[in-house]
Amino acid sequence: MSKIEEKEIFPGYFGKLIHGEKITWAFWRVIKGSEVPEHSHHHEQMMHVVEGEFEFTLDGNKMICKAGDVIHIPSNKLHSGIALTDCKLMDVFSPAREEYK
Repeated sequence: MSKIEEKEIFPGYFGKLIHGEKITWAFWRVIKGSEVPEHSHHHEQMMHVVEGEFEFTLDGNKMICKAGDVIHIPSNKLHSGIALTDCKLMDVFSPAREEYK
């Protein structure tokens, strides 16, 4: 993992990304207050909060996610989030996120 270059994908979202043929695995370091605006994509996504607190909105339903929480984001569902503290998150996307390569 230490050899993977960290990339700032969104302001305050620094990712180390691993790509397979059909999946992308993302390890995020997120700065408190950083936001991902509402969006959707055709990828199915699983988000795991490793550390911190993250306010996540899925299809209009807001929740506070804490360390250990796992959220399933179906394809094409609107979602957004903001880091309430510094966070470490993991995401898995299927199919692979070509735009992150």
